[in-house]
Amino acid sequence: MKSIHFIINPISGAGNNQISESLIRKYFSSNQFEVSIFYTKHKNHATELVKNSVMASASIVVACGGDGTVNEVASYLVGTNIALGIIPGGSGNGLASNLNIPQEIEKALLLIKKEHFSKIDVGRVNGNYFFSNSGMGFDAQVIKNYENSNERTIIGYLKSSIKALKEYSTNEVYEVHIDGQVINCKPFMVFVSNSNELGYNLSLTPKASLKDGVFDVLIVSKISKLKILIFGLLMLFKKHESLKEVHYYAAKKIIVKNVEGDFIEYQLDGEVKKEKSNIIDYEILEKSLIVIC
Repeated sequence: MKSIHFIINPISGAGNNQISESLIRKYFSSNQFEVSIFYTKHKNHATELVKNSVMASASIVVACGGDGTVNEVASYLVGTNIALGIIPGGSGNGLASNLNIPQEIEKALLLIKKEHFSKIDVGRVNGNYFFSNSGMGFDAQVIKNYENSNERTIIGYLKSSIKALKEYSTNEVYEVHIDGQVINCKPFMVFVSNSNELGYNLSLTPKASLKDGVFDVLIVSKISKLKILIFGLLMLFKKHESLKEVHYYAAKKIIVKNVEGDFIEYQLDGEVKKEKSNIIDYEILEKSLIVIC
């Protein structure tokens, strides 16, 4: 009998996660599946729960929540034979959207039951895994503002972006190594992506793929606030690469150094991290995570 574990974040999406035990058992009957259901109680609790699932030799572990919950669960499944399922329950749901996983809970459950498996690439930076994207500069400031707000909606994201625009100043000097090529810059943004979806159907790297073995890298040079607004409008139509300040690369290995500082602050799958070192090192792990999509 196949063992399937559900790890549910009950407060994802501002507490609107409507998945229930009765609904799960409606799709996964006890005569076909051995179902276990767990609820997270605090940040990083999903990591503890998925460790137990791996030890219990679960066949599938389903992350029910937003990108943060998915990252916690998926990070412990990298390199294993255990498949990741996703029931989107957050605000952005970037990875789920990229994998064409339905937003509707019942459709997502039905997809998991069909068990269509695929292997995807995984990013790793200074020992931390990511599945969608990572960035520093303006991108990280937007996420930082969003984390500090109480609005988990596209409006909240827009307000966070406006606040970041008001606060914007580019002082940090970065040295970016892209597969050996060295770029010195004082950027508006450095963005490293494994997928073509930010969430909310927005994309900075529309050509990116979870299965091509490379990162898509966007470096945006220092620009005026007017150009930032133009950049944002062009992004809605996936035309932002037309700006001369936007530089696009594909690479397997990226190293970013904060030349004049002793730390780097960046976002990783929508969570802000502050690295004590002034160097962060990106590498891609090809087809190292099994997903249901």
